[in-house]
Amino acid sequence: MAGRWLQYGALALFVQLASGCSDRAPPPPPANAAQAADRDAPAAPVSDARLVVAFGDSLYAGYNLDRDKGLAPVLEQALKARGVKARVVNAGVSGDTTAAGLARLAFTLDGLPRKPDLMLVGLGGNDMLRGLPPQETRANLDAILAEAKARGIQVMLTGMLASPNMGADYAAAFDPIYPELARKYGAALYPFMLDGVLGKRALLLPDGIHPNDAGVTVIVGKLAPRVAEALKP
Repeated sequence: MAGRWLQYGALALFVQLASGCSDRAPPPPPANAAQAADRDAPAAPVSDARLVVAFGDSLYAGYNLDRDKGLAPVLEQALKARGVKARVVNAGVSGDTTAAGLARLAFTLDGLPRKPDLMLVGLGGNDMLRGLPPQETRANLDAILAEAKARGIQVMLTGMLASPNMGADYAAAFDPIYPELARKYGAALYPFMLDGVLGKRALLLPDGIHPNDAGVTVIVGKLAPRVAEALKP
């Protein structure tokens, strides 16, 4: 995967993500997390569908996309096409680090209409862009997965990789976080959130990092089969 990051050369390109998402304080979470999903797409009644919460940063939030083009609504439609009736709640907040995600986790889960059948966790990219210590990223993600386990919530981690510009030592500490925590908690793992998209300008917004409509479609095309498998009884 490192070769895909190298297509971007200097770390200045990654700063575009940081300035677009990480350098400003994230907005407060909605009063009811379920209301976030209603902004994205009409949802099936919760009682008649599997409930999935997409808990992450701007890659989940649908950064600079129309409200029906983000990860949550597109994934919901992809699951429907596979015969899986599901409501996918958009609990992504642009700019979130793992620490910010941990701070709002209980609030988000308590605001859902019921315990989700699956929680997608996609955090850590902003930690890497800010050069935060990988041990802090690991500890925060560990605490998120521990809380999910305590609540009996199944988790799928969508991973991130460190830019080579961060250095070999940083990558050696950061990259194993996701597979190791997935093994520790028995969580499903999608190894790299931007797989198939990073480095392909036609699939990215002008910042060169966030997926555009077509990029989200590519990501969901790879992610949906795994989510559908995880949702099997």
